[in-house]
Formats: sequence, C-alpha cells, structure tokens
Amino acid sequence: MKYKLRWAIIFIVIVGALISLYPLNEKIKLGLDLRGGMYVLLGVEVDKAVDAKLDTLVTQVKKDLRSEKISYAYVKKDKDKLVVALKDDSIDNAKKIIENNYPFLKESSISKNEFLLEFKLDPKEVEKIKDYAVEQAAQVIRNRIDQFGVTEPVIQRQGNRNILVQLPGITDPERAIKLIGKTAQLKFYLVDDAVTASDISSGNIPFDDIVLYKKVIDKRTGKIVENTPYALKRDAVLTGDYLVDAEVRISSQFNEPYVLIKFDSAGAKLFGEITKNNVGKRLAIVLDNNVYSAPVIREAIMGGEAQITGNFTMEEAKDLAIVLRAGSLPAPVKILENRTVGPSLGKDSIEKGIKASIIGLLLVVVFMAVYYKLSGVIADIALILNLVIILGVMALFKATLTLPGIAGLILTIGMSVDANVLIFERIREELRLGRTALSAIEAGFEKAMSTILDANITTLIAAVVLFQFGTGPVKGFAVTLSIGILTSMFTAIFVSRTIFLQIYESKKNVKLSI
Repeated sequence: MKYKLRWAIIFIVIVGALISLYPLNEKIKLGLDLRGGMYVLLGVEVDKAVDAKLDTLVTQVKKDLRSEKISYAYVKKDKDKLVVALKDDSIDNAKKIIENNYPFLKESSISKNEFLLEFKLDPKEVEKIKDYAVEQAAQVIRNRIDQFGVTEPVIQRQGNRNILVQLPGITDPERAIKLIGKTAQLKFYLVDDAVTASDISSGNIPFDDIVLYKKVIDKRTGKIVENTPYALKRDAVLTGDYLVDAEVRISSQFNEPYVLIKFDSAGAKLFGEITKNNVGKRLAIVLDNNVYSAPVIREAIMGGEAQITGNFTMEEAKDLAIVLRAGSLPAPVKILENRTVGPSLGKDSIEKGIKASIIGLLLVVVFMAVYYKLSGVIADIALILNLVIILGVMALFKATLTLPGIAGLILTIGMSVDANVLIFERIREELRLGRTALSAIEAGFEKAMSTILDANITTLIAAVVLFQFGTGPVKGFAVTLSIGILTSMFTAIFVSRTIFLQIYESKKNVKLSI
C-alpha cells in the first residue's frame, strides 16, 4: 500500500480519540450552565489585609525593641500608620532597627515630639500585599472546596480584586456560601480578669486591652441568646498560622461534637510556654473575632493540642474543621453576585444542544452527498471523524462542556466542511481545464491550501484572544472552537486527501465523482 504512513497516522489518531473518550461520562464534565450549581463572584476586602499586616508589624516591632533593650511607651497602628512612642532619647537606634528589619516601612513625617516615630508602608508594598491577598484567598477557597467534595469546581481571579467561584452540581448552596466566605482567623488571647463587666459597659478599658464577645445563636430562631463581653489583652499570644490539623471529635461528657486542633512543633512549643507561664489565668479561643470559649489554664499543656467547643451541630463542626485545615483567608470576602442554576435548565439545554447538533450534522451530510456526490461522501466521513477527534481531545484535556461550548461545536460542524468546499471547487476548475482525476485532485488540494490556512489561522487567533480575555462561557466557546479548527484542518486536508489518493491512484482514467 502506497499510503501506509498516512493511514497509520489516521488510525493512531482515531484510536487515540476513542480511547480517551472511554468512558464518556467520566471524561467530559458538564459545566455549570448544563449541570446546575452555583455561580458566586466574591470581592476581597484587600484594605483589611493591609490593616492585618500593620497589626502584625506592631507585634513584631515590639519584640524587636524589647530584644534590643529599647524602652517604649507604646507601639500602635493609627489608621495607615505605625506609631512608636519611646520613653527615652533612643530614637536613632529605634529608627535604625525598624528601617533595617522592615525596609518597606518609610518614615512618614518628622514629629514635633522627639520621642515619637511614625512610619507608613511603601505604596509598592501595599499593592503587593493586596495582590497577594487575592491570590492567597483564591488558594484557600480552592482548598476548602476540594475538602468539601465538589467535583470540577472553577476558582479563578477576575480583575484585580475579585474571585469567581463556580460549583457544578452543588446541593446545599447556603452551606457552601458559609464555607467559602468564612474568614477563619484563629487567635488565642489572654483574658484580662482585672477588668469587670461594669468596666466594660462603662468603657473603662485599659489601653492595651480589646473587647470581644461570645455570641451564642439559637439554631431554631436564628437570634442571639448570649452576648457575653470579654476584655482581652490586645496582642494575640498565638495564631492559627501554626495549625497543622483540625478534626471533629465527640465529647464523652456532653455527647456533643467539638473540633480538636493540632499545632506544628513550633506552635506546640509556644502553646506549652503560654500555658506554663499563665496557669490560673483564662485563655480565650477566638475565631473571626468571636470568643468560642475562655477556659482557665489548669496546667501546662505540652502536647500541642486544643479544643474548640461551641454547641456545634455535626455539620457545623465538620465545616469548621475544613476551614481551619484549609487555612484562614488573608482578608474578608464579600459576595458581589450569587446565582443558583437549576439542573432542569441544564437538562433542557443539553437536549436542545444535542438536537441542534444532530439536525445541523444531518443537513450538512445530506447537502454534501447530494451536491458533490462521492466526493461529498468522503467529506462526510471526514466530518464524522472530526467530531470524534474533537470530543477525544476535549476528553484528553478533561475540558468542561458548557452551553457556549455546544455552540462552538455546532459552529465547527458548519466550518469543518468549508475547507472541503474550497478544495472541491478548485478540483472542478482543474477538471474543466482537462486534467485527469488524480492530477485535478493534487492541484485542487495544493491551490486551496493557502486560502484554507489563512481563514483558519485568523479564526484561531480570534479564538485565542477570546480565551485569553474572556471569562466563563466565552472561554468555553473559545476552547471548543480552537479544538474544532485544528481537528477540521486535519480531517479536511489530511484525511480526505488520503481517501481521494487511495481511490484514484490506480484509476487514472476514471471520471471523478464531484
């Protein structure tokens, strides 16, 4: 056989496509618009990430000054500034320490008070913090959703400050929203027992204290049934950054679920030191500024484990364990858009899409067979192979089929025979000039090649641009269209030419059916 290599390539491509397609329902996933689910657009409050960075710097600067034996009255955050008030004339030493350790802190002004320093974050550092907050938030949300068990989710940045989340097939949207949006910033504070409830109510709070509340909500009515205030030392003694695991356990005493958290080696050591040095005091466990519990430290806890209790249901405890394991969001997120798509819409869309595809395919097949006779049948064979290869490539890359993707597939059906039409008309011209069948075939393919390449490459460029700058449904359309363009060029130029050459190579005087 003269065209063994050509047939081998075609055979390998077709078999590869069929293998990648099996089983079809596991390889090609349905998108949100077909399967149903949730579409959520989240806005990251990046300014809160900058505030959190300043809070961290306050704690770090205090430690640095103490280690260098520099006395200070206070170190605090004042809006977008970090303010350091010294007790003596060691301003140059303090400034040198801060500038060396934190080069992104720039002295904002020269204070009239010779013992006062004011710093602001460098604008480039501010943008860096904001950008990182969005990236980290997307990653944390992705980790949470993976543990939640949603298959084929879409989590991606949209613009500078937003995150797009699509959850196909979700059955409990309210729970998913709570899971996604929970900041989950875990902190441990020492309780200031010297401050009474009357002091808190009258606002008589020491400078280095903050007031947070223990809120208990009635699950039946949704109303707050307990709102107990706690005066806590301003600086957290431990944060959830040291957390390595969180799991749900059942209390043997009350038969209620609680969350057991475990720290890494550094966190376990720090937790042990905190509990050892503060026996008899209360340690508040705070999640997202809500006090869950404030037990008295009876003894040093060296095992690196702690319990979070809060009258949880099993579902609430599981979700809390998920968000703690996945990590806290660097900044709160707010829901900008929230849509739920029912699966009935998806089913209807699939049925209509399949119906439109079949009708379009049949019309094209019949037209080509009637108008171009045997040549049209060859083009129809190439068209069917084209559809198989498109689906095979989509399955290979685990592409998600969306409603616009079906539109791209239907468009590809129409476009895939366009190259054959150009070739066939060229062949007809060559036959009218008196060429033999084989000579006309060769000339027709050669002369139509440049036109076919120009048309398909320009369309492919447009598809790539749509994919690069489009979002959601537009990307689905662009993916299907791009794959369709590449596969249609293969089937129209390579497959159909091989069939023609095989048929007419040994029949030089046979009339070409076109």
